[in-house]
Amino acid sequence: MKIDLTDTTAGEINKALVRGRRAIGTPAVGMVLTLVIVTDEENAYDALKAANDASREHPSRTLVVIKRVSRGPRDRTASRLDAEVRVGADAGTGETVVLRLYGEIVEHADSVVLPLLLPDAPVVVWWPVNAPLDPAKDPLGALAQRRVTDSYAAEQPVRELAARAAAYTPGDTDLSWTRITPWRSMLAAALDQVDCEVRGVEVEGEEFNPSCELLAMWLADRLDVPVRRSPSTGPGLTAVRLDTSRGPITLDRADGSLATLAIEGQPARAVALKRRDTAELIAEELRRLDPDDTYASALRYGVERLGAVPKQSADAPAETATAEASEPVTEPATAEASEPVTEPATAEAAEPVTEPATAEAAEPVAAPEPVEEAAKAPAKKAAAKSAKKAPARKAAAK
Repeated sequence: MKIDLTDTTAGEINKALVRGRRAIGTPAVGMVLTLVIVTDEENAYDALKAANDASREHPSRTLVVIKRVSRGPRDRTASRLDAEVRVGADAGTGETVVLRLYGEIVEHADSVVLPLLLPDAPVVVWWPVNAPLDPAKDPLGALAQRRVTDSYAAEQPVRELAARAAAYTPGDTDLSWTRITPWRSMLAAALDQVDCEVRGVEVEGEEFNPSCELLAMWLADRLDVPVRRSPSTGPGLTAVRLDTSRGPITLDRADGSLATLAIEGQPARAVALKRRDTAELIAEELRRLDPDDTYASALRYGVERLGAVPKQSADAPAETATAEASEPVTEPATAEASEPVTEPATAEAAEPVTEPATAEAAEPVAAPEPVEEAAKAPAKKAAAKSAKKAPARKAAAK
C-alpha cells in the first residue's frame, strides 16, 4: 500500500502510517529499529531495495531522506516536504517513508526525521554515497547509535580511509570493512590449525579497493608483521599469502566466488567465498549495534604504515645502523691520528738523535720531503705538531 503526500508535515506522515497499518490489518508495531538512509535521487532505488531485503531479518521503519537540489534562487528560499508512505508488501516486513526535501528545509533534515523515529528503539543512519567527513557531527548522524558509510563509493577511497580514521567516533562503521568479514574469519581459522609464527603477509587485490587496504591494516595490526599490498585486476580481493615458520598459507580467490585454501602439509581445500550484495552487508551491520573496536584499531593503524618494519624488530636494525655509522667515524679518525703522530714523529726524531754529526749533511738529502709532504698532506701537519712537542730535536740540531 502506498500513500502519496505533497507539501506535507511530519504530523501528517505519522497519521498516514497509522491509516496504512489499519488498512492492511496490522495496527501493532513490531519493528526493532529505525533505519535512516541519506542518499540522492540517483541511488535511492538501489539503497531502498537493499533495505527492504534486509528488513526480512530486521523488521524496521525505513526513512529515506532525499535532498533535492534547488535550480534557482527562488526555489532555494521556498521549503517543501513531499512524502511517500509504504506499508505492507511494498515495504518488506516493516514500514517505509520516502522523504523528498526542497529549499531551506534541506539544511534541517533532522527536524523532519526526529518526529518519525520509533520510540525507545535504536537508530541507524546509512549513507550509501556522499557521506560526511565526520558522521558523528552530522545533524542526522547525531541521532543514531550506529553510523554506516561506504568508502568504496568515494572518489578517492584510500584518502577516505584516512579521513575516517581522523574523525572516528565509537559507532562508526564502513561497508568496505563488512565485505571482508568472511576473509577475516577464514584466515583466523587457518592460523588456528597450525602452530606457527607469521613472518610476513601479502594482500593481493584491486588497486583502489578500500577493502583490500582494511584487510592489510587488520593483519598488520593483529600480527605485528610487515604487510605488502600487491595490485591485481580483481574482482575485489583476490589472494592473501602468509609466510610462516611452518610454510606458506595461501587463500586464493581468482573468480570472485570460490576460493582455495592451501596450508603446507595439508591438501588444498575449496572454500565458498562469494562476493555479497548490499542487502547482506546491511543485514550484517544491523545484527550488532555496539561499537566495533576491531574496526577502529585496524582503521587507526594507517595505510601509510603498510610494509613497514614492526615495532618489536625495529630496535635491532637501529642498533646495527648505529654501530655501522659509528665505525667509519672512529676508525678512520684513529688511523689518521696514529699514522702521522707515531711514525713520522718517531722517524724524524730518531734521525737527529742517533746521527747528530751528519745532521747538516742530511738536510740536503732531505730534499725529497716535499714529495712526501705532497703525497701525505695530513702527515705534514701532524709532524709539525709533533716537532713542537719534541725538544730533543732542537737540542740535537744545535
